[in-house]
Amino acid sequence: MASTSSLALSQALLVRAISHHGSDQRVSLVPSSLSSRCASSRRRNAASMTKLRSLPLPRPLLVRAAAVETLETSTNSSIVDKSVNSIRFLAIDAVEKAKSGHPGLPMGCAPMAHILYDEVMRYNPKNPYWFNRDRFVLSAGHGCMLLYALLHLAGYDSVLEEDLKSFRQWGSKTPGHPENFETPGIEVTTGPLGQGIANAVGLALAEKHLAARFNKPDAEVVDHYTYVILGDGCQMEGISNEAASLAGHWGLGKLIAFYDDNHISIDGDTEIAFTENVDQRFEALGWHVIWVKNGNTGYDEIRAAIKEAKTVTDKPTLIKVTTTIGYGSPNKANSYSVHGAALGEKEVEATRNNLGWPYEPFQVPDDVKSHWSRHTPEGKALESDWNANFAAYEKKYPEEAAELKSIITGELPAGWEKALPTYTPESPGDATRNLSQQCLNAIAKVVPGFLGGSADLASSNMTLLKAFGDFQKATPEERNLRFGVREHGMGAICNGIALHSPGLIPYCATFFVFTDYMRGAMRISALSEAGVIYVMTHDSIGLGEDGPTHQPIEHIASFRAMPNTLMFRPADGNETAGAYKIAVTKRKTPSILALSRQKLPQLPGTSIEGVEKGGYTISDNSSGNKPDVILIGTGSELEIAAQAGEVLRKEGKTVRVVSFVCWELFDEQTDEYKESVLPSDVSARVSIEAASTFGWGKIVGGKGKSIGINSFGASAPAPLLYKEFGITVEAVVDAAKSLF
Repeated sequence: MASTSSLALSQALLVRAISHHGSDQRVSLVPSSLSSRCASSRRRNAASMTKLRSLPLPRPLLVRAAAVETLETSTNSSIVDKSVNSIRFLAIDAVEKAKSGHPGLPMGCAPMAHILYDEVMRYNPKNPYWFNRDRFVLSAGHGCMLLYALLHLAGYDSVLEEDLKSFRQWGSKTPGHPENFETPGIEVTTGPLGQGIANAVGLALAEKHLAARFNKPDAEVVDHYTYVILGDGCQMEGISNEAASLAGHWGLGKLIAFYDDNHISIDGDTEIAFTENVDQRFEALGWHVIWVKNGNTGYDEIRAAIKEAKTVTDKPTLIKVTTTIGYGSPNKANSYSVHGAALGEKEVEATRNNLGWPYEPFQVPDDVKSHWSRHTPEGKALESDWNANFAAYEKKYPEEAAELKSIITGELPAGWEKALPTYTPESPGDATRNLSQQCLNAIAKVVPGFLGGSADLASSNMTLLKAFGDFQKATPEERNLRFGVREHGMGAICNGIALHSPGLIPYCATFFVFTDYMRGAMRISALSEAGVIYVMTHDSIGLGEDGPTHQPIEHIASFRAMPNTLMFRPADGNETAGAYKIAVTKRKTPSILALSRQKLPQLPGTSIEGVEKGGYTISDNSSGNKPDVILIGTGSELEIAAQAGEVLRKEGKTVRVVSFVCWELFDEQTDEYKESVLPSDVSARVSIEAASTFGWGKIVGGKGKSIGINSFGASAPAPLLYKEFGITVEAVVDAAKSLF
């Protein structure tokens, strides 16, 4: 049980929080057993209350504190206290052993997290991938020891005691931030603040969409919640507002977010930079908002808030839980010093004494182990019941069951790729963004988990699925997602969709240059092995008059530098179809398609099969693998390389023209194949791409030439821009001749 000083500290924080939120409710303090730090904080809070009361009163809050209801609880208060402290001390001990980490959040959030994992959530510890499990996201990923402690107590095999003891160490299953690809039981990779709450919106969207498509009046096979804990840092990041706005608009009633309202960030008290009324902001975004005033010991308040949240089915719920960061630490609680550093040996001992915790480091009391052990048989029973339910569903609704099974397993329908369009040189030329739309619509007809949309540019990105309507609050079964002008939120939401089920294949779109707004989410796609398809149009100066603000230059090179990312730049219809064939099948690697605004011809020699190699020959009049020169192009410039090749051939040269549509796929090929395309003894190589030349040196070699653009673009018609920037047939021919 907590000591008097710890409880007094809790009450001092509540005075501060209530004054911060404009309430005149009075809270009596436990007499002065607080440390001098706490007394100072209390004086500051009193001054703050005096100052606030001298200001004009704000409009009455529509939000209210959670009602404390009389609930039937499954556990007595003693075992709850011991479980909560077990979570706290597993985090404290792991951070202390690593001499690195963030103990403050786990110490403060342990009560709400305990109630979630022990009393509320449905999951099977022995099968972390059971489809109908509830999902949990720790958006404040720095506090990951909270999650590792929960997984350990709940019986997940991925987090054993030795894993806790190797927190933040090489090869550990308990890295410094949650990583879904390292630790089964972790749903998404978090750490960059705000990403997790946006991922959670994607997870909740996926549940709402699948439930609307597959549930029947007499058979419910999709029914789970998404829970998330986010902190002040997440709230400050703009991505969280983007995602929360969409969640409210879409009415994601099974999304319940816990806001760890502790008023502390790395630089100190949030009063220095973050004083907005979060409650009112979320109300305006269309959320139901509940305030739990005592998140430290108010277990029944937390339970009541969750119970109330589940009754609100037409909007997501934000439960603001006022907590003490580092709860229980006599000298560091409620301060920035407990946020991101180990407590230190003396403070750990003081915290043990303060919370009455006599156990050794990493020791979980036997009664706590026994209490939590029930989750293994209960989880097995939950999954078994669901499997029986699904088997009955499958007999009644075989077609729907087959589609849902494809989404759950990630197994694509046999022969789906035959739906992709193919082209000949006689086919009409077109912008690759338009050819992309043909592919998107073809895929959506045969791949049940394919869905996506654009950041308010569907008519320009050409991403509308014509056979489907819009996913909206009243029509969640539809597959066109309208993200509005929210690129960063869009990317992170798609990560959540992709990580919900292996067969959900989301795509999202904007102008290629605006990947700058969503790069954080795209990097997390790559890191967390989320196979999102990024449809990026207006890929070069070829977009013309909109000018350099809209013309990407360095973007292709930057994504080629990003690990686990496929950067495609198709030249025509066959290459666009080939890029989609790979993108759909690569479920653990995101794909980026850079597509043209301007019309391009269907080139001889291109093929879907060639794209699978990343780089391949489209024309060659040489023999013995010894051309005089190799011309290499991507996207709209492959046509220029092909035309330059014809000029040089007429002058008696042997020329190989190579499409380098995806460097990453080419790197995966055998040395023999690479040699067949780029023979090592042919040093006369010229590349052309209407983008930065950065990186092309590894392709053309030390003696080769790279034609590109290493400055910002300009506003003018596209043909003139190509001429002025030297992206021409003549430039390629001249560069080639300089190498003979």
